[in-house]
Amino acid sequence: MAIFERILQLHTEMAEWRHDLHAHPETAFEEQRTAAVVAKKLESFGIGVHLGLGRTGVVGTLRAGSGNRAIGLRADMDALHIQEKNSFGYRSQHEGKMHACGHDGHTAMLLGAAKYLSETKKFDGTVHFIFQPAEENEGGGREMVEQGLFEKFPCESVYGMHNWPGMPVGQFGVRAGPTMASFDIFEIELTGRGSHAALPHMGVDQIVAASALVQALQTITSRNIDPIEPAVVTVTQVHAGDTWNVIPDTAVVRGTTRAFRPEAQDLIERRLRELCAGIAAANGAQVKVRYERRYPPLINAPLETETCTAVIEAMVGPENVLRVPPTMGAEDFAFMLQAKAGCYVFIGNGPGEGGCMLHNARYDFNDQILPLGASYWANLVEHSLAAKT
Repeated sequence: MAIFERILQLHTEMAEWRHDLHAHPETAFEEQRTAAVVAKKLESFGIGVHLGLGRTGVVGTLRAGSGNRAIGLRADMDALHIQEKNSFGYRSQHEGKMHACGHDGHTAMLLGAAKYLSETKKFDGTVHFIFQPAEENEGGGREMVEQGLFEKFPCESVYGMHNWPGMPVGQFGVRAGPTMASFDIFEIELTGRGSHAALPHMGVDQIVAASALVQALQTITSRNIDPIEPAVVTVTQVHAGDTWNVIPDTAVVRGTTRAFRPEAQDLIERRLRELCAGIAAANGAQVKVRYERRYPPLINAPLETETCTAVIEAMVGPENVLRVPPTMGAEDFAFMLQAKAGCYVFIGNGPGEGGCMLHNARYDFNDQILPLGASYWANLVEHSLAAKT
């Protein structure tokens, strides 16, 4: 196994596809242009196309030989609500939207693999190219699964890949078992009685209540979760008041929690609700809590992880396959892995220009790794669906 010469020949073309996608970012469930570009490319490769699953999802199906086995390869297509600060020619043309997580590169790599496989067909069975919308926050993977992804496109296993800034080009990261955390969100609305700032005793101060709550929430992980178990409770927003001399009626606290086990998720939610109730009562306030479980933990299946590891080792050598620790980041590919066994790997994106990481306004996917990622997909198909000899 190696980086295929034909895929190396597609390098410039894949970069052009990515730059076009980067210049026209579309966020969750709005990927109409992106989906149309992907579908047109697949059709031009002679690959059958299905549109509309998960609203704006695209699935391409390619068959070769007479085998009845099938696997799925997934790439995400959506962008983020970030104002891009890059100045290169293909920077975002959509104000306030940007491919700051490399989904443009993921899409281009899977398209490159699809073109190569459609030309060579050195496999025996079926491969489904799954282009998923709305990975960022909105659960496009869940929608595709709920709308019958694996009933319409049966797969024995499914695979995903994400670029990883900070990991050198030429290296991959792999892990069996729990690999990425759950993603839950919370919104807490505290309501009291506003008053003049000079007369705080005449009101119920939601700034004080919210401040106490933000501090108390940190005790969930420090005093309720086993210290050796990974868990995160992070407040990301506090909204209250809009003038100097008024104590506001309401304060809103929002944030996210992360864990690897359902039991830990249950404990975090229970303690969060209890703290909200107690602190609101102590401050004479009313409280409303919205707690939403967005993504489950991403868990790689052992056998499929071994398959991916073998493919990558044959490509880049065992010394370039890192057994990565779990990350508290989340991924809605987890929904697909709940439905089918599979594996999600990380591909080194290099240090990044200026050291920029994912979700940074100056991030840009590294075009150097396009042939490597596309070759990984192609090798995985040819290995998993090996042609009969």
